[in-house]
Amino acid sequence: MMMKGVVAIVGRANVGKSTLFNRIVGERISIVEDTPGVTRDRIYARASWLTRDFSVIDTGGIELANHDFVKEIRMQAEIAIEEADVIVFVTNGREGVTAEDQMVARILQKSKKPVVLACNKIDDVAFRDNIYDFYSLGIGDPIPVSSSHGIGVGDVLDQVVRLLPDKEDDLPEDEIKFSLIGRPNVGKSSLTNALLGEERVIVSDIEGTTRDAIDTAFTKDGQKYRVIDTAGMRKRGKIYENVEKYSVLRAMSAIEKSDVILILVDGERGIIEQDKHIAGYAHESGKGVVLVVNKWDLVNKDEKTMAKMQKKLREDFKYLDYARIAFVSAKTSARVQTLFDLIHEAYDNQRKRVATSVLNDVLVDAQAMNPTSNFEGGRLKIYYGNQVAVTPPTFVLFVNDPKFLHFSYKRYLENKFRDAFGFEGTPIHIICRKRD
Repeated sequence: MMMKGVVAIVGRANVGKSTLFNRIVGERISIVEDTPGVTRDRIYARASWLTRDFSVIDTGGIELANHDFVKEIRMQAEIAIEEADVIVFVTNGREGVTAEDQMVARILQKSKKPVVLACNKIDDVAFRDNIYDFYSLGIGDPIPVSSSHGIGVGDVLDQVVRLLPDKEDDLPEDEIKFSLIGRPNVGKSSLTNALLGEERVIVSDIEGTTRDAIDTAFTKDGQKYRVIDTAGMRKRGKIYENVEKYSVLRAMSAIEKSDVILILVDGERGIIEQDKHIAGYAHESGKGVVLVVNKWDLVNKDEKTMAKMQKKLREDFKYLDYARIAFVSAKTSARVQTLFDLIHEAYDNQRKRVATSVLNDVLVDAQAMNPTSNFEGGRLKIYYGNQVAVTPPTFVLFVNDPKFLHFSYKRYLENKFRDAFGFEGTPIHIICRKRD
């Protein structure tokens, strides 16, 4: 599998980092924000340029609570160095070089990471000569850009793609890679230890104690696994511990590398908004998902407690209705081993292929049981369908006009596919195309 690569956008305040971020990721933001129940501030998104896919981080969205701007800029630069393969350093081309620009340049120079220098707000030829001042930063050739107008963004991306690593992922093909994600102190380290059957990860009640990210490969019942650690930033100070968006960013990094995501919820404390943010990213990734309620040993229970928690999870994570729910205790190891069956199920269903003839039999039956109704000035006719991809399973339906498909009918078809073929633990995508 080819490495996608990660690009981070850094720079001092008000130079246009977020505008450039939105310009690079294009329409993808508005598409994914339509997902019901997924609400959050966006700091991480996928993008592509010249057939190369990569992820983009807007470090400007990761802020300190006390707004010490010098520490803020330093933190954002260090996060970019830690997380990214290529860094886009954004400056204000109209204002010239500032002391903050020089500080960022020094930090980036020490990192030895490849840097692309973008001089933003050059939307008038009168300012183009300003860019020569930026050679003094010692970062390389400055590229004149106007993020708001899209000028020069292609030149920046040409340089980014040229600098991205182009090496093969050498992990074994038959290895199931999974990660445990969730808010701090939800029990990720304890559950990792319980799954591995040994104390490999430091466990502590203090939030943010896990520092070193260590991926652990192991074999169970003849199957190779790799648990992707979502530990905090390596060798960094306490400045990051309570930055919520940074922990979300670390979760995103783990999601990218995983086949299956275990989303941990604290059974004792219940569901909070950060859980929804992280779950939303996991769903969008198209990976396999298992919802894991940890610390179930600490909950005062009666015969209705588990059913109430399941109902609450289904209400709060409507978009994850395909995910299995497991109740475990990492501390006592209760039901922890059942997670392997759920991981395996989600992994296998991610890769499941359906024969075209069988798929079309289901489509015929579905339309006979529940015919389409008029929508947007017409009635949808589905001629045939086929599966075009796995991870996640993706189906293309050839129709008379895609605009006639009401979202509720699409949902009905998805449920029919799940009834017929399973697909527990994985999202499935249905795409309508007009038959020529």
